[in-house]
Amino acid sequence: MTDIVQTTIAIEDPSTLWGINNAYLELLKAHFHDIRITSRGNELKLKGDTALIEKCVTVIHRLQKIINDKGIIRKHDLLDLIEKPDSEHETSFKPNHIGYTYLGKPILPQSRNQQLLVESILKEDLSFAIGPAGSGKTYLSIAMAVQLLKSNQVRKIILCRPAVEAGENLGFLPGDLKEKIDPFLQPLYDALQEMLSPKKLNELMQDGVIQISPLAYMRGRTLKDACVILDEAQNATHSQLKMFLTRMGPTSKYIVTGDITQIDLPRNQKSGLRDTITALENIPEIGVVNLAQVDIVRHPLVKKIVDALDNPKSNV
Repeated sequence: MTDIVQTTIAIEDPSTLWGINNAYLELLKAHFHDIRITSRGNELKLKGDTALIEKCVTVIHRLQKIINDKGIIRKHDLLDLIEKPDSEHETSFKPNHIGYTYLGKPILPQSRNQQLLVESILKEDLSFAIGPAGSGKTYLSIAMAVQLLKSNQVRKIILCRPAVEAGENLGFLPGDLKEKIDPFLQPLYDALQEMLSPKKLNELMQDGVIQISPLAYMRGRTLKDACVILDEAQNATHSQLKMFLTRMGPTSKYIVTGDITQIDLPRNQKSGLRDTITALENIPEIGVVNLAQVDIVRHPLVKKIVDALDNPKSNV
C-alpha cells in the first residue's frame, strides 16, 4: 500500500524560483504529476507518495541553493535536477560576479569549471579553455576581457580566429576581403554586442580599442597592455599557435579557447592545439581549464546532441 503524506516547504524567493509566469513550477508539476503541488505565497504544499515527495523536495532544495549561489536559475538547472534528482549537482561553488550585459543581466559562471576559467583568467597571463560547443568558453572569455578593459587593467581587446570553417573557402565567398572574413568572426561580434551598447562598441572599434581579425593578421605584431583572445584554436596549426603565443607583450592577458572534437582544417593540415597544450602543461604560470558537457549552458538539447554525437553507440 502506498504511503500518502502531506508536507509544507517554505520558499525563500518564489518569484525567482518559479520563473516568469510560474514556468518552472509548471515544469515541476508536469514531472511530478502524481503529487498534488499547491503554491501559495511563500509556501509550497505537497501531497502524495512519500518517495515521490522526497525526490521533489530534493529538487526544490537544490534549486534554492542554486539561487543562493548564483542569484538566478535557468531552465536547464531544473531539467538536470529532474532527470537526476539523486545525483550530486554542481552548486557548491561561489561564482565570481563578472559584470552585466548591455541589458543589465548579471554575468556569472554557471558551473564549477566555468568558475575555474574565470579564476584562471584573473590569476594567469595565459589561459587555455578547452571544451564543447556551448560550454561558455568564448562568452566568458570575452566578458572577462570587457571587464578588464572597463577596470583599466588592459588598454585594448584583440579577438582573433582562424579563418577556417567546416569545408568553406574564403575564395568562394562574395565581396571584398572584409566581407569574406566577417562571417568567420561573427560569433565574436555576437558576444561583444551582449556586453556593450551598439554606440559604445562602434566607438571602441573605430578607435582601435577593440580589434577583431583573422589569426593570420597577428604575424609580426607585439601585443602589449591587451587582453588577447584566440577563439576556435583547434583550427590553428602548430606553427600558427607558436606564432600567436610568441606575440605576447608585457602586461598582456592571453586566452586560447578551442574544442578538439570539432576540427575543420583540411585533411593535409594537423591541428596544433593538443600538442601545444601538452608541451606547455608543466609551466606553472599557464592555466588549462577543461570544460565538459556538464558545463553546457545553451538550450538543454545541446547537451543531449553533444552526448549523442560523441557516443553514438549509446543510442543503439
